[in-house]
Amino acid sequence: MSRARFLQMPCSVARAAAVLGERWVILILREAYYGATRFEEFERRLGIASNILSARLQAMTDHGLLVRRPIEGSTRCAYFLSESARDFLPTYLSLKAWAERWAEPRRRTTVFVDQQTGEEIMAPPLTRADGSLIRFEDVQVISSQTR
Repeated sequence: MSRARFLQMPCSVARAAAVLGERWVILILREAYYGATRFEEFERRLGIASNILSARLQAMTDHGLLVRRPIEGSTRCAYFLSESARDFLPTYLSLKAWAERWAEPRRRTTVFVDQQTGEEIMAPPLTRADGSLIRFEDVQVISSQTR
């Protein structure tokens, strides 16, 4: 199924998959979270072919994940996290925590910490309004569409 078709679906998860589902997108976001802004940084850190990186950065800019800005005194541009990409950070941290627990090899290579406290920032757990934990067994799915 084509990306364009996913973008047309009424399901928000399908539309998100059209934007985020290409394997390089999450890795480019990872490097942007780690501080990369320049094309050469992404290329070197990821070991990605320049033509593929260029296409992915363009698509991520088109979909509002990255903002492209000229570098002062240069003909080149830099890429910065958009509000959308910043909002994705809790999801990224959840994916990272899942991978560290379940994907092989199971190891941690980086840690996100709060600059104010120095404490590790953990993936957000599912909680009720009172702060109590919600288990998978506690979840009920109610569809707004008839299937």
